[in-house]
Amino acid sequence: MNSAATRSASFLPPILLAVVLAVVSCSAKVETGAGSAPADADTVATAEHGEYVVRIAGCHDCHTPGFFYNAPDYKRALSGSEIGWVGPWGTTYARNLTPDMETGIGSWSEDDIVRALQTGKRPDGTTLNPPMPWPNFAYMTKKDVHSVAKYLKSLPPVSHVNLPILPPGQKPGGSAVNFPPPPSNWDVPKTP
Repeated sequence: MNSAATRSASFLPPILLAVVLAVVSCSAKVETGAGSAPADADTVATAEHGEYVVRIAGCHDCHTPGFFYNAPDYKRALSGSEIGWVGPWGTTYARNLTPDMETGIGSWSEDDIVRALQTGKRPDGTTLNPPMPWPNFAYMTKKDVHSVAKYLKSLPPVSHVNLPILPPGQKPGGSAVNFPPPPSNWDVPKTP
């Protein structure tokens, strides 16, 4: 009897070790296996993330009516503004970014929007006008720019024909933000 008790006692530690290893192994799989986010989850573009990027990038500042008067009209969010931006380039107006087919960017694909944000080029090859900060947006991640495109395409279309771009020297008929000539050579634009 004494030898049987000794045999069972010596057999118990390997079984306990196996059970402990099994429990640890299973708990590690639960933490990192099924049920956890895939490794590339942070690269998936969504309209929700696009709305976040649009807000922190300041798109509403220029493209949503009433923003500069501390009363943004989010029912017409991103439908353009009639406040002119006057500088050496002439006068430009923040365009309608809603998917309206006639007055907005409804005919643009998501890839067209991404290309405009990263290169400053419209689908027809023309350049986005100042003060559109596309050189800053060119540094957005792939997820950010594709999410912005998805968000803009998800907005309700708003019909708003914006004012025409004016060449340098023509005065705008309404309110405008003026960029005077540079005060010194330090800020004079340099061309390559």
